[in-house]
Amino acid sequence: MSDATRFILVQTSHPGNVGAAARAMKVMGFSELVLVRPRFADVLVQEETVAMASGAADILTRARIVDTLAEALEGVTFACATAMTPRDFGPPTHAPRELFATLAAGDHTLGLVFGSERYGLSNEDVYRCHAVLSIPTAPGYGSLNLAQAVQVLAYEWRQALGGFEAPARMADRARADGRAVQGLLAHWEEALVAIGFLDPAAPKKLMPRLNQLFNRAGLTPEDVHILRGIAKAMLERDRPPR
Repeated sequence: MSDATRFILVQTSHPGNVGAAARAMKVMGFSELVLVRPRFADVLVQEETVAMASGAADILTRARIVDTLAEALEGVTFACATAMTPRDFGPPTHAPRELFATLAAGDHTLGLVFGSERYGLSNEDVYRCHAVLSIPTAPGYGSLNLAQAVQVLAYEWRQALGGFEAPARMADRARADGRAVQGLLAHWEEALVAIGFLDPAAPKKLMPRLNQLFNRAGLTPEDVHILRGIAKAMLERDRPPR
């Protein structure tokens, strides 16, 4: 992948926001856009989208539409959810500038995940991310348009990377991507149910907690392979002998 930063829009409703988000990305030097289940299947070619992109049609041409956030996170090694309201459970919440300063010193492929205009991100989607970003706003009015939020975070991330004079950052160290971690999580859920550790009728927060544990660990593909091997052994041990 040529771009080490991915902007992910989940269930967007308004074509104009998709176009404006593409424009916001391009002026900050980013190019990878992924849409998860947008309201309109043809949103990338709608007249309003292209008009609001205002010269960033190449971003729309290369953009992808996928069915799940897990697919959108394939190749991403650190995912940041954007949310105005803190969750009582889930990844830690940071101001963008604070977290970006730390991430810029690393070698991650960053995914910035934005929710729908009306509902934001679901808890389940937030739990899939490593951190939550909350843009500081005036206490009495914190409502940001989707494209505005994209612009603010694109600017802050570009500044953290050193602006346009710094050499391009390379994400060359192997880390397990979001899709691999979600596959691992599903494998472990199956195994934990099989050995009786997880009650599917009352799962509580076990799987989201495991998701956060895996995210904090910064797993490599080899780590995922080992952990899936353990889950496979658990499943085989639970099966009755032939």
